[in-house]
Amino acid sequence: MNDALAALEAQVRDDLNKTAHPNAPWLKAKSGPDGKPALDVLIVGAGQSGIAIGFGLLRSQVTNFLVLDKADEGREGPWLTYARMPTLRSPKHFTGPDLDVPSLTYQSWHEAMFGAEHWQTLDRIPRGHWADYLLWFRRMVGVPVRNGCDVIDIAPADNGLLAATVQSGGGVETLYARKIVLATGQEGMGDWMKPEPLRHLPPSLCVTGAEAIDFAALRGKRVVVIGAGASAFDNAATALEAGAEVHLLCRRAEVQTVQPYHWLTFRGFLRHFSDLDDAWRWRFMKTVLEMREGFPQPTWDRCARHAGFHLHEGSPIESAQAVGNQVELRTPSGTYQADLVICGTGIAMDFAGRRELQNCAGNIATWTDRYQPPENERNARLGQFPYLADDYALTERVAGETPWISNIHLFAIAATMSFGASGSSINAMTTAVPKLVQGLTRGLFRADIEGHWASFQAYDVKQASIARQP
Repeated sequence: MNDALAALEAQVRDDLNKTAHPNAPWLKAKSGPDGKPALDVLIVGAGQSGIAIGFGLLRSQVTNFLVLDKADEGREGPWLTYARMPTLRSPKHFTGPDLDVPSLTYQSWHEAMFGAEHWQTLDRIPRGHWADYLLWFRRMVGVPVRNGCDVIDIAPADNGLLAATVQSGGGVETLYARKIVLATGQEGMGDWMKPEPLRHLPPSLCVTGAEAIDFAALRGKRVVVIGAGASAFDNAATALEAGAEVHLLCRRAEVQTVQPYHWLTFRGFLRHFSDLDDAWRWRFMKTVLEMREGFPQPTWDRCARHAGFHLHEGSPIESAQAVGNQVELRTPSGTYQADLVICGTGIAMDFAGRRELQNCAGNIATWTDRYQPPENERNARLGQFPYLADDYALTERVAGETPWISNIHLFAIAATMSFGASGSSINAMTTAVPKLVQGLTRGLFRADIEGHWASFQAYDVKQASIARQP
């Protein structure tokens, strides 16, 4: 460890000590059916959101929690797996899980590691550095994480608890918790989407951009990328750099070059979007999500510098068929052959496809269940997003059938329709994470209100001793 990093870590400890008020413990653990104390909160996902939520809970004196992640340590989130851009797309000055503690910002870590001058000349944050920073952050704030743990089922349990079935290398166990947060990032409440005409193709010919792809094997091959968002371009660039010829098919007449998430990155929107009525929330997020995520100039340049890159606008997939070891794709702009098709077309909401939600998938309320937009604003795909309560909790489609899902809180991309940029966006973390943590602590406090009242009634600690004159 260099001297600058050692000094920063000392500063972090000092800052956390100086801002710990109020630091009085206030929760009493409930007993689970196994007779052991249940967790107050179980967080599923130890990426940037999961550790930021854990940090927020620690700052709120909720210490009886655990974060689980199915990946190995250091492989949480997309940064070292399916994220295929050299740098983050967010501007470097956007803060993330630090929750407004200056010494915990990425900039502070970067300057300690590489110097203040290096920060000044930096354009965007290398994704590998971001992954290293997140591990450092997790260590500094002391968030408890268990890796290699996959939550495969969530069910109601006695005493108002939830039972999470967890599979790991050590076998299967059940953890009991008062609340569960699904901080599952891009996966959220569904799975990676393939356009309907491609769904019959075998995995050897058609994959999503989130899958492991042997790009080196694509040298000299022809690749078709479906989609024109930032992730689609990242996959196209990676294939080009491996020596492939790439045809990127965009269904729009023109690719999206405006980044709507930059406009909405101001405190008013990030903090209060979820306070708007359904009509306004739908109008804003339908517009944003139909635009998709724009890509920065370096992303385009990374593709355009290759002679083998071909962009085809106005080219939605009409049909696809396997022809030997290739795929033939028909579009309004022509027919294309490919050795591999990569789909960069986002996430589909599929509650039933999430095995951890098998006990409640059919009763999770969607936006279609709660709001009917004007005819000119309808979008069936966006209507399938979950309709969340003001604390990010799942809500029931039919009241009373699965009341326990009010203790499952969703902090992932599927929260977008209800909360805007939140569960998978760096730009919103400083406002979204505190909102979620406040919702969690509010629920925990209200559930224990009778105990708090009894404790208050019994409180008799005197501050002063009065010596009365005879």
